[in-house]
Amino acid sequence: MTNTTAAPTGDYRDMNRLMSLMTGDEKHGPAATSTLDALWVLYDRVLRVTPSTADAPDRDRFLLSKGHGPMAYYAVLAAHGFFGEELLSGFGAYDSPLGHHPDRTLAPGIEIGSGSLGHGLPLAVGSVLGLRAQGLTDPRVWVLIGDAELDEGSNHEALAYAGPARLEQLHTVVIDNASASYGRPGGIAARFAAAGWSVDSVDGRDHEALYAAFTAPHPGRPRAVVARVGPKN
Repeated sequence: MTNTTAAPTGDYRDMNRLMSLMTGDEKHGPAATSTLDALWVLYDRVLRVTPSTADAPDRDRFLLSKGHGPMAYYAVLAAHGFFGEELLSGFGAYDSPLGHHPDRTLAPGIEIGSGSLGHGLPLAVGSVLGLRAQGLTDPRVWVLIGDAELDEGSNHEALAYAGPARLEQLHTVVIDNASASYGRPGGIAARFAAAGWSVDSVDGRDHEALYAAFTAPHPGRPRAVVARVGPKN
């Protein structure tokens, strides 16, 4: 594993510059930019994890299930000091730890290897159960998924289980950029609510709205936040 960390390099206003250092995967550019605001708010104001606590048992876990187009993820990690920004320009190169899909064995701060859609939410459920089995009830598990991932059946099994199991440590951010193939009666938020989740739907570009939704109390229930970044936003 690459263990290099660095001092934080910037703030949100620096994101465009950091993302511009990564080239070669332009077709997934929209997948990256759609996640940027949610990722920034999480790492800047919500997640209890830093470069020095990235392996601590009581850290919060963040799982990027939407692993296609991880440029925003890498830029946010670099901005918060998990690794130096000099790695960004090598994005996707043969000898780079920053691949087109994130790899948890190569770069600090990455919890799962992802990019094969539909696995992040089930992994997050398993992570919460694993933490519970160890008596660790304070760390929170966050997973970011895309709306199209909800076309995958494994997500619905995890979603249906988490509510009745009262997995309060579980938090899901759904980036809704209107790319799903199948509609859901009442929309994405209604699907989570029907399974017993605490849920909210917000403008996925509005940092204050995201922060309020991410930090809202939800005793005894998992939390889902639908971040709308589709054509209407």
